[in-house]
Amino acid sequence: MTALGTVVTGARTFASDVIDGFFEITHSSFALLGLAVAFAVITLTARPDLRQTGEEKLMGWLQARQVAVMGTPIEPEASERATASNPKELPKEQAAVTYWLSKKYRVAPEPLAVLVAEAYEIGGKTKLDPTLILSIMAVESSFNPFAQSAVGAQGLMQVMTNVHTDKYQNFGGHFAAFDPVSNLRVGVKVLQECITRAGSLEGGLRYYVGAANLPDDGGYAAKVLAEHFRLRQVASGRSVPLQPPAPAAPPMLSTQAPAQAVPAKAPAEAEAPKASADKVALLSDL
Repeated sequence: MTALGTVVTGARTFASDVIDGFFEITHSSFALLGLAVAFAVITLTARPDLRQTGEEKLMGWLQARQVAVMGTPIEPEASERATASNPKELPKEQAAVTYWLSKKYRVAPEPLAVLVAEAYEIGGKTKLDPTLILSIMAVESSFNPFAQSAVGAQGLMQVMTNVHTDKYQNFGGHFAAFDPVSNLRVGVKVLQECITRAGSLEGGLRYYVGAANLPDDGGYAAKVLAEHFRLRQVASGRSVPLQPPAPAAPPMLSTQAPAQAVPAKAPAEAEAPKASADKVALLSDL
């Protein structure tokens, strides 16, 4: 064999040995990798806590990467904090009330759907007409859950939070006054006490607005009962005009009496004492 042949044969032998060694190492590596994967699967199956921890860490890493890219925090649970639901899933009567209130007071139907459903549920438990509860919310705050009067009545039903702090204890404290559902429940509790004390619905509304000891309630009870009548018609399936409030006239809060027009007939009449402008809603001795 010539020297060239010997070199070629040696090169082929070397290449063959390298290839065989590569396949052997690769085969062994794949076998080890397979064993590692199998071991990891068995371990995670037997230890759900480890699997959950791993998933949380992986999700945290992915979210951190997304925040770094987008520049805003990621909160997948944010929608769960929202007081909203699909009004189309409500019973027919509740859906009709929801959409009517939404159009009249220019608020989204989704959060209203939750309030309407809650009013119907708590109304059934307390024997109060749910449309009455919704009427009080409409007159008091126009469904603004962050409304606050000059004397501290807060939330949808304008509860005097500093007076009825004890009623918010079961909801985590006085900040729950700005949680729509909590405010609704506390307001209904106060309304029940007012009606029981007065012995009638109209008298209870006078107590609720803080006008029980005043000559009149500034038309508050009449407003609530008129809205209640309209909502009862809506709930029964009738077509009721919206009669939206004038944009320049904000809704009257229970702690503030409307301005009274005084006819200019005689000086004695013009100087007659006016009703107190600041009525304290939800009496402190309830």
